[in-house]
Amino acid sequence: MSDVRLPTADTKRRSKVPIPEQVDVAIVGAGLGGLGAAANLAQRGHSVALFDSHYLAGGCATMFARGSKAERFVFDVGFHYVGDAGPGGSFERQLKPLGIDLEFLPMDPDGFDVLLYPGIEFRTPVGLDNYRARLVEHFPEERRAIDKYLRLLTQVDQLITRMSKAGFKMSVGLVMQILRHAPIAALHANATIGSYLNRITKNPLLKAVMLGPHGDYALGPKRASLMLHCALMLHYLKGAYYLKGGGQEISDQLANKVEEFGGTVHLQCPVEAILTEDGRAVGVRAEPRGGEPVEVRARAVISGADIGKTFGELVPAEDVPAAYRQKVANFEWPPGLFVTTLAAKDDISARGFGRCNYWQSDTTDLDALYGDLGKGGRPNVQAAYITSATRKDPVSGHHAPAGVETLEVMTMVPSEPEIWGVSPEELQEEGYRKKPEYLERKQRVEDDLVHRLETLFPGVGQHIVFRESSTPLSHNRYTRSTAGGGYGIACTPEQFGVNRPGPRSEVPGLYLAGASTISGHGILGSLSSGKVAAKVVGKDLDDE
Repeated sequence: MSDVRLPTADTKRRSKVPIPEQVDVAIVGAGLGGLGAAANLAQRGHSVALFDSHYLAGGCATMFARGSKAERFVFDVGFHYVGDAGPGGSFERQLKPLGIDLEFLPMDPDGFDVLLYPGIEFRTPVGLDNYRARLVEHFPEERRAIDKYLRLLTQVDQLITRMSKAGFKMSVGLVMQILRHAPIAALHANATIGSYLNRITKNPLLKAVMLGPHGDYALGPKRASLMLHCALMLHYLKGAYYLKGGGQEISDQLANKVEEFGGTVHLQCPVEAILTEDGRAVGVRAEPRGGEPVEVRARAVISGADIGKTFGELVPAEDVPAAYRQKVANFEWPPGLFVTTLAAKDDISARGFGRCNYWQSDTTDLDALYGDLGKGGRPNVQAAYITSATRKDPVSGHHAPAGVETLEVMTMVPSEPEIWGVSPEELQEEGYRKKPEYLERKQRVEDDLVHRLETLFPGVGQHIVFRESSTPLSHNRYTRSTAGGGYGIACTPEQFGVNRPGPRSEVPGLYLAGASTISGHGILGSLSSGKVAAKVVGKDLDDE
């Protein structure tokens, strides 16, 4: 364990890389969107400089270490599992052209997600046919509704495949294909998943099971896009995986490729302004830690940063069309995330903990659950997501010393600082971290999540040797996230698919990547957004 490469291994070097005066493309934010854009552009021969305020590259796909060299625990920030990562899958198509080869470890194919509602334990298996059989096994009287849902999933798969091949550019020919091969999906394309499920069944338990990993987009069914939910289910039903060594692996390899192809990565060097001339983005002003502000000229700028921060703080207000500025201000955001990381000197596999995720909920009424997250003006916990990197990756030895298990227990919570007993002014000053009221509310949520873990796996609690938690306010501090999470704008029908911002922004010369764009949120969505942005920017630069 002492030989494990720390997440911060490249921090010092990348914090001191000389900043160029001019590049083809300046990129704001070293999340997976920014890293993907930088690597693809640099590979094509464009000069790129990538800037981030954090001391790590990767955004939500980073890790952090705690403990001494002899007994160190390493935890993921946001990479907990992905789908379609097998041979020939989505991740290989994204990474192989860059020369990146990662090892993805399959989770339990007979139950990668274990859904725990009052009255049921449902294990979600890999494969549409297996999924249907498991649903029918638990709900034999609902076979008709189950077949309607599976038919919808199959047609959404067809719709996504055909739109992807067309580059998401609508045409008469594409519309005819969709109407022929995916008419049900087309009919409900702008619906919520809640409205659809209400049409096919009245069984609240079946609906809750069909909603499965709703926490992966953190919206109640009456607000969540049907298309997003179905796309997410299809993603995981193709196989659920965890990355050997943890999420930092994908970020480090992307950052290494940026440098190998001639680009530069600048950590602890936030962009404080996107420079404009005559309404066009022409560079960035970066402020390296402990140094003087530096202006970098660029033929194009890509912002992989939070879209609210991009247009609310980085771009001069007068250069953003008023209607678009208002649109960004009106974006709906999902709730934030609370994460408790634990280390236990215990064999949790002997307690029944598998290579899977556990989704525990106090209720099957998920709309009520999301509506009550801030009940009484305080964080109100009603559900938990529980996972373990040492169970999903027992081979690398990267996460903890022998005999120690790491766990992450998460839940959805409001991101408004007032819910945490903090004023907006205190949030900006960062003094909130020592405020008694904030600490008391944070401790209450942490204790609740640990209790849920202990309830599901009795005995593990007495073996916990480390515990630490982060709130949405912590997430905001490290990633400058508007909503204290990594999901971008909420995936409602009005803000999903072609209704999300594309790679070209309303400001000439400024392009967008990241979780709020048309490529979608999550690990794959953010990574894909970088490739999409790079393709568009590269074409525009070549056409100049």
